[in-house]
Parts: sequence; structure tokens; C-alpha cells
Amino acid sequence: MNFELDQIPFRPLKPRNEGITMVMDKGLSVREVEDFLSVSSIHTDLLKLGFGTSYVTPHLQDKINLYKSAGIPVYFGGTLLEAFIVRKRFDDYLKLIEKFGITHVEMSDGSLEMPHDVKCEYIRKLCNYAVVLSEVGSKDAEKIYAPYEWVEFMKKESEAGAWKLIAEARESGNVGVYRSNGEARMGLVHEIAHFIPKENVIWEAPQKGQQVWFIKEMGANVNLGNIAPNEVIPLETLRLGLRGDTFSTFLDV
Repeated sequence: MNFELDQIPFRPLKPRNEGITMVMDKGLSVREVEDFLSVSSIHTDLLKLGFGTSYVTPHLQDKINLYKSAGIPVYFGGTLLEAFIVRKRFDDYLKLIEKFGITHVEMSDGSLEMPHDVKCEYIRKLCNYAVVLSEVGSKDAEKIYAPYEWVEFMKKESEAGAWKLIAEARESGNVGVYRSNGEARMGLVHEIAHFIPKENVIWEAPQKGQQVWFIKEMGANVNLGNIAPNEVIPLETLRLGLRGDTFSTFLDV
């Protein structure tokens, strides 16, 4: 940090297992990536190339190399994997991640319907090639799982080999663990937090209010995802109580 200040929450250094900030890149240019890394690389743990943007983004390898040179693992959005699976081209996806030097993958079923045992089998296969993050929840706002189903899915996907479990919210933050107005489904979140170790879950929280809520509920080192590149520094100040929304949260007064 740039100067000393007391009563600041402890933040583990990278690589860390808790307090993860996962950033979503929805099409940054190479120059924008360079600018982003110049200020935010120290606070960014994972970088997701959102949904299918990697298919159309120019200079993809250059971008991936930049993130990797900063020590930030990069992975393709789970929707891209679903697009390969639905076309029966899973093996081609494995060749793709090898081609681009991708070490992490996201397994999801938010757009593609598949039996849960099939999803878990894909996780087991992927674990032979990369570190797996498995996203739980649907992108369809009308498809709502009961809290016990979320817990059951997460447990089975963790047992299948997933390193982290991502609680679905989309980049908009109004499905999955959130209501259509962006408010957290508190009962669902508390049920998951009760049964699943907190370090194993990354809560997608693209909206500031959602980030504030999770930090107040679970502390400075809650894992948060789908953070916009220009929101990484503001999020870090929320984690440290250096923004009005969490100013008093960590003060010993």
C-alpha cells in the first residue's frame, strides 16, 4: 500500500484461496488490458473472458499473454464451453485451451440443459487438463432451484473435482442468487454458506450494492466475481473499509 493506516482488514497476498476478485473482460483491447494491469493486477486473482467474447475478440493470444505475464490465470466463459458441448465438439474445446495455454476452465450449464450427473462427468474429464471452476445456477430467471438443490449441486461438483464453485448471477446481477431487482436471495445465500466452506464459493456480484452486502455479511475476504475492470480498485476500497458504504464495518470503536 502507499502509506500506513491502522484498523484495516487483513488481505492475504496472491496467490490466495480467500478474498478472491474475479474480473470479467467483455472485450477489452490490448491497450486497455495494459492500462488495466498497470493499476489492478495486484488486486485481480482470476480473469474471465466473458461468455463467448473470445471467439470474436481480436488479438486474443496477445491479451491472454498479457494477463498471464501479470500472474493472473485466464479462462474462457462457461457459455463458450456449453457452445462446444451442444455441438458435440468437447474434444475440440480441449484442443482450444491447449492452443491458447489456458490453465483454468469454467464448467457451466446456465444456458444448456444437461443432467447433473453429466455435468459432473464433464468436470471429472476437465480436471485432467486444467483447474476447474464450476458455475451453479441458471441464466434463465424463470428457472429457480430450491436452496437444498443448490447445496446438493455444489457438493457433488466439488466432489467431482471443481476447485471453486461459482454462484450464478450473470454480468447483470439479476438472476441466480439474486432477485430481478438485484437484491440477494438471503435465505439461499445463508443456506449455501452454512453447508459449503466459504473459501470454495465465488459469489458473482457485479453490482456495487451486492459487493457491499457480501462484504458486510461475510467479511473483507469473501470471494467475489464478475467484477468489471474499472471496478476492481473501488471494490478493494470496499473490502478495506475505505469507502462510505463499509466505512464503519471494520473499525474497532
